Parts: sequence; C-alpha cells; structure tokens
Amino acid sequence: MRDLGTPVLDNHLHLDREGKGIEAVQDFVRSGGTHLLVVNKPSWHLGVEPEAGQDFGAVFEETRSLVADATAVLPGQAWPVIGVHPALISRLVDDRGMAVEDARDLMMAGLDTAGEYATEGAAVAIKSGRPHYDVQPEIWEASNAVLRHALEVAVQADVAVQLHTEESEDLTEIGKWAEAVSLPPHRVVKHYSSGTLTGITPSVMSRKPFLETAIEEADPFLMETDFIDDPDRPGAVMGPKTVPRRVNWLLEIGHEIAVEAAHVDTPQTIYGIDTRDTLER
Repeated sequence: MRDLGTPVLDNHLHLDREGKGIEAVQDFVRSGGTHLLVVNKPSWHLGVEPEAGQDFGAVFEETRSLVADATAVLPGQAWPVIGVHPALISRLVDDRGMAVEDARDLMMAGLDTAGEYATEGAAVAIKSGRPHYDVQPEIWEASNAVLRHALEVAVQADVAVQLHTEESEDLTEIGKWAEAVSLPPHRVVKHYSSGTLTGITPSVMSRKPFLETAIEEADPFLMETDFIDDPDRPGAVMGPKTVPRRVNWLLEIGHEIAVEAAHVDTPQTIYGIDTRDTLER
C-alpha cells in the first residue's frame, strides 16, 4: 500500500460484483487511496425494473453491502450515496410506455425510499439529477420536479445531494432551488464537473487540466473518477487508481493546501465525514 501522507477520497465511484468489484478497491488502495463514496449503479444495471418506490431497496442494499466490503480493505472508510439515476425517466417512458407523470412519481417514490435509508444513517448523500441529453420539454419539466424533490428529501434526512446533470459551468438555478428548501447550496454537488462551476460544488473529473483550473478558481471542489465498473468497459470512465495518482502529482507540484481542502475540509463540510479520524495509521 502506498502512503501519500494524506487522506485520498474518490468522491464518485461505482462498484459491481460482476466487474472488478473489491479488486478495484484494492487497486485504489495500492495507489494510495484511502476513502470512497460509492454511488449505486443505475437500477436497470442491477436487473431492477421498479414498479414502486420500495423496489429500489434492492439497489440500495447491494450498495450498502459493497460499501461494507470496501471498508474492510480500505485504510479509511467507504460511504454510500444512493438514489435514482435521472436517465431512468427515459427508460420508463420510452421503453416501458409509462406516462411522464407516472414515471416522475415513481422516481420520487424511489427517492423517498433513499431518504428513509439516509435518515437511518445508511447514506451520506442522495443521488439525483436530470438528463444530460436532449429530451422533450415534458420530460425536462418532470426531471426538474424529481431533482427538486431530491433536494427536499436531503433536507429531511440531513444529508447532501450528488447530481448527474447536463454539462454546465453555471448551476446557480439549482443552488437557488436548494436555498428555497433550506439546503445549503454547497451541500449540492455536481458530479462529472470540469474545473469551473458556479452555484453548487463541483466534483471534478481527475484530469490534470480540470484540476489545474479548479485550483486557479480557488473555490471548494472534490475529486472523482466516475469509475463505472462495467465488465464490458474495463477502466471506464476513469480507472480506480486515478485519484491517488493525481493527488500524488498535485503534491509533487506543491498543491498541499488544495489537496487538504479537497480530501479533508470539503468532504467534512459537505457530507459531515472525517477522513482524518477514520484513517488508520
């Protein structure tokens, strides 16, 4: 195991027992990684085609199980992020012929189930968002309603939110929606961000140019790979070794303060997690 002298958190990564699974976690640890936020895979990737909100429970339970297995091999800890992938609305409407309003309500019910888990301490954030691809206006409207419901669920559960959205450098509107329900906008995180984002907190894809930009912006940010652990696409989107390697690079070029912020201070502020106290030395 490589010791980089600091907690190293991948803020958004998926695990799958049919993929690399815990072997991916071991790769992360060998490269210097210490902590993970494990996000549930889209429900259909696990063979779950929900009819009611509680049907998502099988997805969340699998994520909890993987998080427990990951924590057993990490020098630090893993935590779950659970919810409903925004692309589900297209599957429900286009593939299953569901009315847009019914699809919206089902996704909201799934978020309610995620909120119940989070309230019991089984997650540090709710996953939601809206399609990153072109959709009909009624789908967009329904997706925004689902996203806003996720913000309300997070407030009730006192957790953060991770969002999958369209590519954007300005999500001030979503930050205002969060404020309207008394969720601090900094506790709303856009996953798969570049180095610039206004309105909510960016989780920056760990590419060197994006990280350099994020440091220049001097605003709080997190680091991620969005590793999807798909056996048909090994290494996609970025491999599990990437965040530790980028942290090592940042330390080598003198960005200790930025590393401390991204892997200790900002996770504490957003999720209430302590990556130092949970790190065994």
